[in-house]
Formats: sequence, C-alpha cells, structure tokens
Amino acid sequence: MEMEQLLSMGFPTDLAAEALAATGGNSALKATDWILNRNSSTTSTTPTATSQPKLDRFFLSQSTPSSNSQSQDKQEPEEQQSTPTSQLPKRRKLLVPETPPPTTSDKPATAAAHHQPLSERMRPRTLNDVVGQDHLLAPNSLLRSAIKCERLPSLVFWGPPGTGKTSIAKAIINSASSSAARPYRFVSLSAVTAGVKDVRDAIDEARKRKKLNGQRTVLFVDEVHRFNKSQQDSFLPVIEDGSIVFMGATTENPSFHLITPLLSRSRVLDLRPLSPQYIEVLLRRAAENSKIGLARSVGMQVGVEEEVIRFISANCDGDARVALNALEISATTAAARASTPDSVAGVTLEDAREALQCKHVASDKAGEEHYNLISALHKSMRGSDANAAIYWLARMVEGGQEPLYIARRLVRFASEDVGLADPLALNQAVACYQACHFIGMPECNVILAQCVAYLALAPKSIAVYKAMNSAAEVVRSSVGQNEGVPLHLRNAPTKLMKDFGYGKGYIYTPDDPSAEQRFLPPSLEGYKFLDWPISNDTDG
Repeated sequence: MEMEQLLSMGFPTDLAAEALAATGGNSALKATDWILNRNSSTTSTTPTATSQPKLDRFFLSQSTPSSNSQSQDKQEPEEQQSTPTSQLPKRRKLLVPETPPPTTSDKPATAAAHHQPLSERMRPRTLNDVVGQDHLLAPNSLLRSAIKCERLPSLVFWGPPGTGKTSIAKAIINSASSSAARPYRFVSLSAVTAGVKDVRDAIDEARKRKKLNGQRTVLFVDEVHRFNKSQQDSFLPVIEDGSIVFMGATTENPSFHLITPLLSRSRVLDLRPLSPQYIEVLLRRAAENSKIGLARSVGMQVGVEEEVIRFISANCDGDARVALNALEISATTAAARASTPDSVAGVTLEDAREALQCKHVASDKAGEEHYNLISALHKSMRGSDANAAIYWLARMVEGGQEPLYIARRLVRFASEDVGLADPLALNQAVACYQACHFIGMPECNVILAQCVAYLALAPKSIAVYKAMNSAAEVVRSSVGQNEGVPLHLRNAPTKLMKDFGYGKGYIYTPDDPSAEQRFLPPSLEGYKFLDWPISNDTDG
C-alpha cells in the first residue's frame, strides 16, 4: 500500500523502495519526508537526471523561507527514530488549485458565441422572421391575434424535430414584449434535466414578479412529454390561476403523452415538416449573413453553390436543424481546404454529400411515426396500389423497422383483407415471415417486397373479417344468452355421458352429405355471419 502511494505521487520505483527500507516500510509519510530530506541534502547547482517530481504541486510549505525549511527537514530523520507516532509532524495540506473568478472581458463571451451552432444563431427574432408554418402564422391566426390583444394563451407545440417549436415560442415572446406595455419574462426548462423542484422554483419566482410589478412569466418546457403524470399535474393550478403562461414543446402525440387536464387548459398547435422551398430560404439567410451566418462559423468569407442549397433542402426531411448543421459542416470542410484566411471558402456539392453522409430518414420504432407508416402500408395494399405499398415498405425498412414486425402485419393482412378471395395469400405471408426469420436484414428486404406486391395485387375479401366481428359482437352482447352446446354436438367419450344424451342424434356428414342437421344453438337459428357463396355442385 505504501509503495503504491509513493508511486502514485510520481517517485521512481527504486527511490520509493529505498525510502521504505530506510524508514521501516510502514509509513508512506515517513518515506516521503526521507525522500525530501535526502533530496535537499544532496542538492547541488548541477541538475541531476532523476525523475523525482516537484512536490510543490502536491504540498503547501508551512514556512516561507526555503533555507529554514531545509534546515528543519535535515533534523527530522534523527528525531523520528525516537518520536512516538502520535507526535509525528502533521501531514502537509494538498494543494488544490482555486477556480479562477469569472472574467468580465469580452474575449471569452466572443469565443462562446463563436462556437455556438449555426442553427442556434439563426433562430428567428420575431414571428415576422419565421419561415414556414403558414397555417399557424397567417395574419388573422390565433398567435397574431393573441399578441395583438396582449393575451397569450397556454400552448403546446407538437411537431417533428427541427420544425421550429422552440423558435416560434421565443419569437412569440419577443413579438409580444415589443408591443406590450410590460414585457413578458421568458423562463425555459427542459423536461430531460428538470424536475418538480425546478418547476416550483420558477413558479414561485413568477408569482413574486407578478405581485411586485405585474410582470407575467412564460414558462417554456421543452420535451414536456418526458414529464410523468404527477409532474404534469404541477402545472394545472398555476395555469388555472394565471400565475404563468405555459408553453410546452413535444415531438410525441399529446393525446398519448400529455394528461387530459393539461390539454384542456392549453391550445395544441401542430407544426409540420418544412418544405424544401422554406429550407432553401433558411440556408440562403445563413450563407448571406456575415455577422451570425456561415462566415461567423469558419472565420472567413464563404461561397455556397446553388446546387448545394437544393441538395441539402431535398435531403433533410423538412428538418431545419439538420439542414443548417449540414451546411455548417460543409463550410468547415471548405474552409479547411482554403489556402489563406483571406480567401473565400467555396462549398461544393461534394462537401454537402460528405456532411450529410446519408439521407436523413424520419422514423421511429415505437412512436407515432411507427404507426403512421404501417397504416400507410396496410391501406396501400388494401387499395391494390403495389407501387405505393412498396414505397411505404422501403420507408419502414430504411428507417430501421424490425422486419419480423412487418412480416407479422403481412400475415394478418393476408387473412383480414385477402381472405377467401385468395387462400394462398396466407401461405405466402407465413413463408415470408419464416424466410425473414431465417436470413434477416438486409437480404430479407426483397422477400418482404415480394409478399407486399403479392398481397397488393391479390383479389380482396373481408368476408371472414366481418363474420368474425359479427360473431364476437353476438357473444359479447349475450344474444341467445350464450346457451350451452346442443347435446347432439357434444362429444361422448364415456358411457355416462352417452346415457345423458351426449352425441345422440348426430349425423356423420361424410356418410350422408345431404342430411340436414342444426349446428347453431336454437336461439341463434337462422343467424348468418359469413356472407360467402357456398357451392354444393359436384362433377358428373
């Protein structure tokens, strides 16, 4: 243990071993003092080749004059031989560097702003700067009317990443504060890192400010769907009494992830992916703005080819953040290629391809988009559109969807939508599932495509599906009181059961195909569940 302590302080192995041998080997402190005294006694003007570290970075000296400390250290080894352990000199304090005080100079702030992502610097200042989401920002829209009347409602922004949820929330506050007599106070929390205590602290401060000078607080909670039910409940009373204006942002369907009382107190705004024309506007802004745009990112003038803007706009799936980040990375690549800092960094299409690496595919395995895609696939096959069905299949596969999940849905479709119109469809779907299980991705993608195409082009019948639903409804509603099985249909494996009439009167149909007998309970006689033509015609 003592050897490890000495080695961790940087002493060579041979020196540490010599020190332990000289001091009895049971105290790292004694060995350290021995090394210090040995070093001070052998100090000369000629530098030695030893790798002993400078212990000034580990210990604070108790006496400032170096000569006094050396003379005192020389006497310590002799005294330690007869000094009890309780009288050993106190261990010297470890040197802990103090945290430098915060600076007020402009250079650190400038450096922080320099490294701020382009997507953050290019956020719109007011609603007039927002691009896209025209269905929310029309002249007579809810948001503009609320700002005009200085009556901001509680809002929930719902949409995919990079569609402007946070940007619009901040733009609303800036627009409202510029026209209001008393500006709004904007407080932002993230449900990823914040808890109920953070929410309560923000609410308490909001109440104090409202009571002191009437200033209202907008509490913006990003990723609000990550709060559980009890955490979401904490917003209800303060929204109700007007202590705060609540604004939340979520990428998940509020119907499934936000509690109903919170939804009833808020207005849900649906944000949609930005079309390529709007993405192009944002990219041109970033390329042309010399103060906060691309030039700020790379420290030189940047030229962006028009095909670069079109390429990124078409391959970001309506995500403005992805587009701006890709443009910034492209500019960085171009700047590294530039010969001098005074030259212009030209961003090429190859730079953009390298920045994006691959097309951004919006998909998930458990969220709403998961169900949207499988619904589109199902409906396309039902409508016998093989082209659309294969497209939606490709979207799911490229998005990382589990192939066995897709195959299970195809098995269900084979019976639900094709059914008796082509009984071989079920064989195809089951074979597809087994083949996907055998070979997996990526080779099974063509197997899925073959099955999807077969099911889309097959004739359709939902007769079995409707029959099952009708029968289930009769059972659930207890039509016919769900009476017992008629005696002639019951199995009679024992003599006692035969004596009670089990199986009595049953006609074995293969022996007499033309014989008539009843199979439904008497109370349901005449019910028809399956609407399918039955042919008893025989050849000959």
